Amino acid sequence: MSQPAFDFDDAELDDAASPTYGVGELADAINDTLRRGFSDGVWVRGEIDGLSNRGPHTYFSLVEHGDNGKAVLNVQLFAPMKRNLTPLLRKHRLDLADGMKVRIFGQLDFWAQGGRLGLKMAGIDPRYTLGDIAQSRDAVLRRLVAEGLLDANGRRPLSAVPLRIGVVASVGTAAWHDFHHELSQSGFGFHLRVVDTRVQGDIAEDMITASMLTLTRRTDLDAVVIIRGGGARNELAVFDAERIARAIASSPIPVLTGLGHEVDRSVADEVAHTSLKTPTACAGELIGRVAAYGAATETTYAAIVREADAGLLSADAALSESAHRIARRTHAAVERADERLATRVHTLRRAAPAALERGRRHLHDTDRRLRERAVSIAERAGDRLDVTAARVAALDPAVQLARGWSITRRADGSIVRSITELDVDDVIVTAVADGTVSSAITATAPDTRSTEP
Repeated sequence: MSQPAFDFDDAELDDAASPTYGVGELADAINDTLRRGFSDGVWVRGEIDGLSNRGPHTYFSLVEHGDNGKAVLNVQLFAPMKRNLTPLLRKHRLDLADGMKVRIFGQLDFWAQGGRLGLKMAGIDPRYTLGDIAQSRDAVLRRLVAEGLLDANGRRPLSAVPLRIGVVASVGTAAWHDFHHELSQSGFGFHLRVVDTRVQGDIAEDMITASMLTLTRRTDLDAVVIIRGGGARNELAVFDAERIARAIASSPIPVLTGLGHEVDRSVADEVAHTSLKTPTACAGELIGRVAAYGAATETTYAAIVREADAGLLSADAALSESAHRIARRTHAAVERADERLATRVHTLRRAAPAALERGRRHLHDTDRRLRERAVSIAERAGDRLDVTAARVAALDPAVQLARGWSITRRADGSIVRSITELDVDDVIVTAVADGTVSSAITATAPDTRSTEP
């Protein structure tokens, strides 16, 4: 790289061909050049970053991400221009915010005190911002439609009595207060699971998505509600985010939205089970469902009572008729029974003397037969007794002893029936017809007559 040669001689330090500027002079020269080159001002597009309000003025950087890195341009929106642009922004429901893509108009200016090039903002093209929002929104919707997710949550059955509600909201805001107040004043027993969530700003998308995933993993909720209190279109654009839309579409629990918009529908509204304009309307929807169920229950109960009363009246009438019919039949049956009983009594009275006479004759005949048979039976019994007595007498031991038999007993009086019951030197007593004989055993021998050779 070549450098100018420094030849210190007596020549003048400044010359017309190569002047030397002071820093302030150079700043003025740059601004003159910028005004000549961009005399009518310049339109610039980019994304707002680092927006801040200092007193009545607004400052931010306009950034663009490219292949060579991030390009940055400082923008100043001073109070007079800010007052001029506020009606235009309000008309299109836009608020300047970080992350917002804009096309703005202004005058380039080199700020000598800071050594920075900036743009003094004097105008904005709302169509550019709205077009970018719409384009992003339409792209997300097309992808959701292609995947069949647009009405996935809408097909989830919503409880007829949605009392257990998960809430994604910024606690402490007017939107949360309105929603909570409506439910509290309804008189119904709503049970809320609230996740305090930022619903606008840089971290809103991450927090809303995380809150949705936290609530939809629960198994004790009837519905999940996402609410916020309205705002500029670009602020509501967070609910066009694809991550939030997918979290709603994939939720196993019906999702209701009340995002405070009056005209626009966000992607979150499109994929939700039910979308309402405001948090108050969202609370009203829940209250209406519970009230309708209660009314239907009361109507059904009243119908059941009417049917029961009618049934009881009918049953009472039928029971009374049956009772009268039974009473009539019972009286008739009793009368017929009385008649049959009287007939039988009369018959018995007529038949009784003859039956008694037959009984007396039968008893007399039986007595005579018994008397006749008693003598014969007694005679036969006497004959059998004589035979038995003769048999008993024949078996008398004294008779057997007289015939020559004897009875041998041991010293203890027990009868000896086998030689195996005796030992040598045992004393035995033998009874014969005229007395007893005592003996001492000297030997025993078995009877060999029955022993086989």
